[in-house]
Amino acid sequence: MFDTALLITELNFKAIRSSGSGGQHVNKVSSKVVLNFDLSNSQVFSEEQKALLFKNLANRLTTEGVLILQSDESRSQHKNKDLVIKRFLELIKQSLKRPKKRKPTKVPRSVKLKRLSKKKQQADKKANRKPPEIN
Repeated sequence: MFDTALLITELNFKAIRSSGSGGQHVNKVSSKVVLNFDLSNSQVFSEEQKALLFKNLANRLTTEGVLILQSDESRSQHKNKDLVIKRFLELIKQSLKRPKKRKPTKVPRSVKLKRLSKKKQQADKKANRKPPEIN
């Protein structure tokens, strides 16, 4: 499918200070990791795969074709880096999957007959509610 080791080398990481509450240490440590991946300049994917990724990740890409993911779940920069890489690889795998083609099936004859008989029953029920016609 694609070479994950080569793909990881194309990723750009940036560590920034994480938001939220914390102690005195929080203002000194950059534990949040931001991952940038330039899909348009990637050498890992073929043009066909790139087109599929562009289509499936359209709402997550910037106008330049860059995918940005971030993680600040852990207090460790290394754990956040591992988490964001896992999320990135899972996202790429999901986006490269082609949906199965739908095979149109014929409505079974028994289902058609059942529908028509129910329709007939309903029509009879409504007809029986009307007052009789007097000539």
